[in-house]
Amino acid sequence: MIKAAVLGSPINHSLSPLLHTVAYAELGLESEYTRIEVKSGELGAFLAQCDAGWTGFSLTMPLKEEVLQFTEDATALAKRIKSANTLVQKTSHWSATTTDVTGITHALAAHDTDATGNVLIIGGGATARAAAAACDGIATKITIMNRSLSRVADLANAVETSDLEFISWGDDSAFELADLIISTTPEGATDSLVSSFPPKPSGIFFEVLYKPWPTVAVSAWSDNGGQIIDGLDLLIHQAIDQVSIFSGEIVERSSMAALMRRHGLKALASST
Repeated sequence: MIKAAVLGSPINHSLSPLLHTVAYAELGLESEYTRIEVKSGELGAFLAQCDAGWTGFSLTMPLKEEVLQFTEDATALAKRIKSANTLVQKTSHWSATTTDVTGITHALAAHDTDATGNVLIIGGGATARAAAAACDGIATKITIMNRSLSRVADLANAVETSDLEFISWGDDSAFELADLIISTTPEGATDSLVSSFPPKPSGIFFEVLYKPWPTVAVSAWSDNGGQIIDGLDLLIHQAIDQVSIFSGEIVERSSMAALMRRHGLKALASST
């Protein structure tokens, strides 16, 4: 049986239990997937009391960076972006990886697009680094817009091939020039940039949040006639990779994504 949970804080809004449970049922697998509130600084103690019955954990903020302190078995990609959203229990230790990077890539592909051209990433945290790594080598140029320069070094480490530039918060011209915008900020932060959005956007706006549903920023972009990719798509595609990791099963992505999205949209509609 698969026994797993999503860890983070706050965690009550998470749709991961719903999506994972739907996926395991579709695969004919018995599962128990829950959500557990684990705050910053509490992960080590939580993992220390977990027994061998746990298959693994999905990690959300604020634990994606913290988790790397508690395992020496992390993938090269997770180490490069200093972030992991997936823990799997091995015989004597926890193994960490990230499905955020592939989740972004697959969400783009589901909309028949990729990161070709100029990419603007809003934010500077763990998800921004995952987005930068997902776009690296595909984008001609990756531009990071963040309020602080404190994370420049970590962001630079996530990009190995594409040209990289850092710009100030609210640089209006960036939205006109970008072929793809990926917003990775916490709730409400990107909303302050709506006045900088072009009246007739040509680029794609990819919002990683699904709470609130929809966000002010993604609604504004869509209302102006621009193409959007919402945070539910990212949640679904990173979850599909986690389902495969936890179960050992090969998952047919297109049909599973459609099934998970139907359930996700129903849950979001009932919560708004």
